[in-house]
Amino acid sequence: MTETAIAISGVRKTFPGTPHAALDGVSLDIRKNEFFTLLGPSGCGKTTLLRSIAGFEDLDEGSIELDGVDMGRTPPNLRPVNTVFQSYALFPHMSVAQNIAFALEMLDRPRDGIRTRVAEMMSLLRLEGLGERLPAQLSGGQQQRVALGRALAPQPKVLLLDEPLSALDLKLRKEMQIELKRLQMATGITFVFVTHDQEEALRMSDRIAVMRDGKLMQVGRSADIYERPANLFVAEFIGDANFLPAVCVARNGDGGRFRLSCCGEDAVELDVTDANAIATGAKAVLVVRPERISLAPIASALLCGEVPETIYSGSDRMAHARLADGTQLRVRLSGAADVQELLAGRCGFSIAGNAVRAFAA
Repeated sequence: MTETAIAISGVRKTFPGTPHAALDGVSLDIRKNEFFTLLGPSGCGKTTLLRSIAGFEDLDEGSIELDGVDMGRTPPNLRPVNTVFQSYALFPHMSVAQNIAFALEMLDRPRDGIRTRVAEMMSLLRLEGLGERLPAQLSGGQQQRVALGRALAPQPKVLLLDEPLSALDLKLRKEMQIELKRLQMATGITFVFVTHDQEEALRMSDRIAVMRDGKLMQVGRSADIYERPANLFVAEFIGDANFLPAVCVARNGDGGRFRLSCCGEDAVELDVTDANAIATGAKAVLVVRPERISLAPIASALLCGEVPETIYSGSDRMAHARLADGTQLRVRLSGAADVQELLAGRCGFSIAGNAVRAFAA
């Protein structure tokens, strides 16, 4: 049985002068030793939830337990958590070693123990030889690792990370994503990570909670969130997707047959394995990821259209197809796809039924 590190139950938080709750009845269990991400657009409540776990926000309703202990009356400095913020907030007059040692000194740890722990942190974070440098003498990635070392040195049960990679350039950001995941696995500490970057969340997380307007939209593994979104918001927010209007013409167990509305009188129909209990005759939206659409001979294709442009991004190429009625279809193809063939005229596209999610319109 998986142990729970953080148990959040019925949490509600409002701020004066705002019409909606920042957190609206959020209930969530975060497991020990997992990399858990709170993901959503700006204003969805993810940072408010992180600050509530840290003790920086008082709750209107509900409770937060850390390691089975209700934190309602526990001030931030006595909670077994540490936080890494967007701005690393390093002490500019202190060296790398002094910054890492600071929290341990505040806890009155023995000097020998502090030196040993600082050395361990510098080795773990690959900062050897930089102990005497000041923060201004470090790169952005090195500063970020020092902030992590300062937060990890006291060995908290939970590390909270509030968009700590947002100030880094793309290449360094991707390197630090790998570094953060390595650190979480090496320390066994529960990481709770806040981001609005979907790709970052999918790459790093054991599980993800997608939030909107202070509520949880879906909680699950990265693959589940991407491949089996629970609703249209999650499908649209996570990655690229095509949204095709349709009508359910028949049910078959959990699945159904749908007539695509974008095909006019051609009456193109598609069998979908998961129809989300959509009734026969009801309008629906079919969601399909661009990489789940493939090129096909026009004679046997489900859909046909023209491709006025493609966008090359190295590992793949996004074809922007236009169907007969003007509907746009995005198709992600191998970077080696023959562009001239795509741009030559009408192209055919096929979609497997198990690659589609159907939602009520």
